Amino acid sequence: MKNIIKTLIVMLTSISLFGSAQAGELGVSGTAKATYNLNSGGSNGKGLGITNELNFTASGELDNGYTWSYSMELDPGATSPATETSTGDTQSAQNDDTKLTMTTPYGTVGMFISEGGLDVEDSASQSAYARPTDMGGNDGVQDNHNIDAYNNLQYHTPADMLPLGIMIKAAHAPDLDTYGSGDNTGAVKAVSATYAGSSATQYQITAAPVDGLKVGASYIEFNDSGSGTGQEQAPESGAYYATYAMGNFTVGASQAYRAEAIDDDTQRTAGDIEYYDQTNISLAMAVNDDLTVSYEVEESKRFMSIDTEVDTTAKSRGIQLAYNMGGMTIAVAHNEHENPSYIAEDSTRPDEQQTLIALTMAF
Repeated sequence: MKNIIKTLIVMLTSISLFGSAQAGELGVSGTAKATYNLNSGGSNGKGLGITNELNFTASGELDNGYTWSYSMELDPGATSPATETSTGDTQSAQNDDTKLTMTTPYGTVGMFISEGGLDVEDSASQSAYARPTDMGGNDGVQDNHNIDAYNNLQYHTPADMLPLGIMIKAAHAPDLDTYGSGDNTGAVKAVSATYAGSSATQYQITAAPVDGLKVGASYIEFNDSGSGTGQEQAPESGAYYATYAMGNFTVGASQAYRAEAIDDDTQRTAGDIEYYDQTNISLAMAVNDDLTVSYEVEESKRFMSIDTEVDTTAKSRGIQLAYNMGGMTIAVAHNEHENPSYIAEDSTRPDEQQTLIALTMAF
């Protein structure tokens, strides 16, 4: 009996391996990161944390030469679906970013679930570790709208089809739902003053016209937006950027705009935001093949809907160092955040100071 069971296991394993070899290749990669985060100023705290993210990938080739690729990220600690949140279990591993693409001579098409953002607001960043406003600090800066907040379909032009390294990407979210699995029925959105729309479309264009120079732009709009009484301003956002590398130095700059939904002009109230204007500038120097230092400044101005309210600028600066030792990277960053959450500094809310030490293992 034991021999029969062993034989069946060997046969099933062989069939599985054969089928996998015919269908495509499977791979697993990921990172494990340990951080020590110190904050002072308006909010004081010393936090220890470990994050890890697994990325399961699969790929293959069809008889006609077309290739396909699948990716699914398993993110322990991600926000759980509503069915789990209701039970208080907010640390369960979740399939939070998934995509399935097919590449042909005419371009790449794909379906992206909470994935595939095309906004270039942060594309110019040369920070050695992360943008100053993307490190778990208390900056409270508002980023652009992005298509990866919704389930979407995309098309990318072939890499070598257009001159000057130009590549165009387009994405459409037919329904503004944020979680989906097989047989997803979409979400019902109630029309209100803050209603974004029934769908969204985003575009991105990038180019490399000369050696060392990269440029790009993006734009997203929401379709069929507006409440029953009409909408004065629909939500939208756009950005453009440029980076230039020369020797051991790389510089980057970007400009971004985000407009908020504004209902009928007669219904504007105190606290309503009209739009955000953000500028990022950064510089990095590769000291050698392993050591990189960087400096970045992010400035985001919030414009209020009512003229009598004060427009406020939030500003973040960060100096960072990252040292790579094969599959391990050690990073140290110090950031300063002025007027966090667009609240002007006063005696009750001083500026924020943040120092972070991170150890990242790639596998």
